[in-house]
Amino acid sequence: MESIEDKVAIVGMGCTKFGELWDKSGDDLLIDATYEALEDAGIGPEDVQAAWFGTAWSGLTALNVSVPLKTQYIPVTRVENICATATEALRAAIYAIAAGACDVALAVGMEKLKDTFGVVGPQGSDIGISSMGTSGIERIHIPTVYYSMLAVRYFHRYGMSVEKGKELIARIPVKSHHNASMNPKAHFRNEITMDQVLKAPIIAYPLGLLDCCGYSDGAAAAVVTRADMAKSFRDDPISIKALSVNVGARQGFLQQDYDYTHVEANRRAAQAAYKEAGISNPLKELSMAEVHDCFSIHELVIYEDLQFCPPGGAKEYIEGGVFELDGELPVNTDGGLKCFGHPFGASGLRMIYEAYLQLQGKAGPRQVKDPQLALCHNLGGGPGQGIGSVVIFGN
Repeated sequence: MESIEDKVAIVGMGCTKFGELWDKSGDDLLIDATYEALEDAGIGPEDVQAAWFGTAWSGLTALNVSVPLKTQYIPVTRVENICATATEALRAAIYAIAAGACDVALAVGMEKLKDTFGVVGPQGSDIGISSMGTSGIERIHIPTVYYSMLAVRYFHRYGMSVEKGKELIARIPVKSHHNASMNPKAHFRNEITMDQVLKAPIIAYPLGLLDCCGYSDGAAAAVVTRADMAKSFRDDPISIKALSVNVGARQGFLQQDYDYTHVEANRRAAQAAYKEAGISNPLKELSMAEVHDCFSIHELVIYEDLQFCPPGGAKEYIEGGVFELDGELPVNTDGGLKCFGHPFGASGLRMIYEAYLQLQGKAGPRQVKDPQLALCHNLGGGPGQGIGSVVIFGN
């Protein structure tokens, strides 16, 4: 398969503030994110030749994009890939550009979870994602429970008591909240302490409230074009180095051989992206990463799945500050899902927005030093069976 490395570039991005946006409609969020991206690229809606709209829960269609954005009579497609929905919108736009189907494309993702689910949602403990299995029996998926199983098994396998394991993963939301305190677009901007994380109400043992990402509304957008055209839009475009998406076909937690300490979709997406981008040592070669920290234990497992550290080695790296803002490989420099919440249709592009700012040196007080390569990762579904996506960007 031919690589897309350095064939496509991002020339404009926009992102709304994430939060309980009761005063904003879905149209408002789409307009705010998209017009910020268009203005950033120095173009208008009439210059967009095709668009992809990511939304998982809103029930909207392509018409709900073309009308408020006034992208009349161009192809607009609604896409969905659970938690990787926004990345899927970008993937479609990237490959359309690389294939020569268009020269300027828009990827936009939006979700109004607060309007759809109220104060609880598919990742909470009150309700779950409902689906019909192949047997015709309805199944309720509660991700908090799945990830709690991941936590308990990981602690056991690597010789930690649950108490020590909880202390280890508590460092992750503390880090994220510190980063988000410097980000005006984050939902939760308050610093938190280890003691607060450890004493938070339990949602699914051993995961407490502050181990879980929140619910929010938000939108983000990207304008992409051919790499050889990018400098005509701006002096500092961001190049696509690699993109990988995979969907696991096995039966997740029903797998007899599943070890509950890794996520295969994460591993395979990373391996494919590293191969395409020519990366052999992610810890040394990447400058920063935005990862799918739906729960603190998942961020820990991601460190290992994405080869930032060896299996079972995350403890040493976390305690050594490797993934802190001033560490060797800063992770979730904007605060991550933990502090933005997780509006499915927007999250992936929100992560990419942060990578875009970092690579351009425009991230303000949370700016990493001399960034060269950035990675963004999503996982749709759950630990045992999921949709893994990894995108790598560079200057």
